[in-house]
Amino acid sequence: MPDGTVATTDAIEHVRISDQAAPANAVQARKEPPPEKPDQIRIRNLVLLSFWAIIVFLGLPIWWKTTAIYRARLPLNDMMDWAEGRACRPVFPLRISIEADSLQDYEARHLLRMTQHALDDLNDFSAHHLRLQLSPSTNASFGASGISTGNTDEEVALTIRLLKGDTFQANLQKYSPILDIYYTPIQVPSISISSSSLGTFIASTLRQLFAEEQAMIAYLFSTSSAPPERSPKALAPNVAESLAKWRIRSTKYSRTHHLTFSLFAPSATPSSWDIEAALEEHMKPLLESFSAISNFTIDTQVQLYATPGVSGNILKREDLSGFINAAEWPLSPSIGGAPTINFIVYVGDMEVEGGGKSWLIPQWGGVVIQSDVKDLRPAMLIFSNQLMSLLGAPESGSLPLRLMTLVRVRSAGLLLKASGTMGSLARLTLALPSISIPRSVADGVYTTLSHLRKACDGLGGKEGLENARIAEEAAEKAFFEKSMVGQVYFPDEHKVAVYMPLLGPMGVPLVMGVLKEFKAWRKRRRVAAGAR
Repeated sequence: MPDGTVATTDAIEHVRISDQAAPANAVQARKEPPPEKPDQIRIRNLVLLSFWAIIVFLGLPIWWKTTAIYRARLPLNDMMDWAEGRACRPVFPLRISIEADSLQDYEARHLLRMTQHALDDLNDFSAHHLRLQLSPSTNASFGASGISTGNTDEEVALTIRLLKGDTFQANLQKYSPILDIYYTPIQVPSISISSSSLGTFIASTLRQLFAEEQAMIAYLFSTSSAPPERSPKALAPNVAESLAKWRIRSTKYSRTHHLTFSLFAPSATPSSWDIEAALEEHMKPLLESFSAISNFTIDTQVQLYATPGVSGNILKREDLSGFINAAEWPLSPSIGGAPTINFIVYVGDMEVEGGGKSWLIPQWGGVVIQSDVKDLRPAMLIFSNQLMSLLGAPESGSLPLRLMTLVRVRSAGLLLKASGTMGSLARLTLALPSISIPRSVADGVYTTLSHLRKACDGLGGKEGLENARIAEEAAEKAFFEKSMVGQVYFPDEHKVAVYMPLLGPMGVPLVMGVLKEFKAWRKRRRVAAGAR
């Protein structure tokens, strides 16, 4: 056996003997790793610190910048003031000019005072009041006496002409805003009399003439968020019901409307109709009178073999809504963003139950059933009345007065709607602090408030209507901003589901590394303290 093998065997035996000879209470020493060098500890701490530095100084700013919700500053107090009626007190001072050339100066002034007092006593709605003034042609020097003498800069709603006559009567001209009042000489009030039958008659006539307009504006106030002290007295049930129907059938105001005139025939005849001449003669003059309120575009069409949605020669009223066969009839949709009003002439002998061959479809258009389309004048007259109803004009009064009433009513409606939208946007902003508010919304709000102020200052005139329209459009656009509405459907709870899968795998090792280094530091500190 070689010498090396013998030496190894002896060493093993010596170890066995040594183990057997160890005392029973001996503790076997655990071999510890060599202590870390200070340079190694410093490098490890720097690595850990670099990770946290990247997170704190680079990651968090990027996260904050990319996930921050931009909220433009909105004038919430001003918006709520408009919504609650504190910023504007809508008033419609209608100027009534009186031409009293047949009266003496003192007689005209005295009559005006008595008539104004009678009007004020009859009026129970402060937002809508009539203000009488003497026509400048009567006497240009009346202003020194404290009586309104007419201002050419202000738009006159109605002119009253006092004319001598044999009977006591009033005559409203059909195509001009002029009211002729005929009186007898014995009805002229003297200075010593505090009341006059002529003044009372003028006041009651004006009250009746503008009663429908006042009811319309009062209804708009009563259905808005106007303060209770500014709302009118409760309307009569039948009046409120009639105005509710008026509001339902009226289309939304637009600066441009598109009119489509359609001829539908159940057979191959007639294949043409003289619509151009009919429109030129009967419809164009009416549309031109609307130029200050809305613009209109027109197209026409003929559709043969058109089958209505209902059958029978007698149409029940409940079936009228199904008469339009929308699935087969090529009716024009809204063109270029402008709402479309459809007018249909259907060739046939059908009749509505109870009489009549025409009906109006709220916010859509009108239908006329006519067996012969050679004479389109009856249909055009019906369409003219239906167009006035769809645009929201009152039913009574001469055409100029109805159009001027429409301007004032539309101005009031748009002003109240834009103000209410501002209040809704302000409440939404306060209720949802996490919703984004783009700069475009703030711009729209400031545009709305600016034009609301202009509309309030010029309420009742054509400029007031235009400013109210701009304010309403800007308010609607700001409230329904796409980027803002999308945030409403992303609550904070969804963020947990997004961040946890990302932060968990990255955050746990970093936090545990900090805890481990903290424990090692404390241990080294204790060892150093014990060595002292």
